[in-house]
Amino acid sequence: MLIEGQKKISPKLVIIEGEEEFEMEKILNKRIVRGKKKFLVRWREYTVKDNTWEGRENLENVKEMVKEFEREYGEEAKELRQQELKKEEKEFS
Repeated sequence: MLIEGQKKISPKLVIIEGEEEFEMEKILNKRIVRGKKKFLVRWREYTVKDNTWEGRENLENVKEMVKEFEREYGEEAKELRQQELKKEEKEFS
């Protein structure tokens, strides 16, 4: 929705390996659909309603962002947090 007098700004496309692509701002969430990981993506200069679920195949150019998300919020991070909690429980028992 535009406010009177407000200009609509079109998101800029970036050129990656000769292809025009939308720029990803961040990964917000992850889920598994039919055995495949899907990531909820926030696109730079788009609104929240434009967030989309994308498969890994659509995130090839942002592999580092995917890895960072997985490190912070993925199963590996979950397992590490559980191990840390068990250590703390033992210390206070």
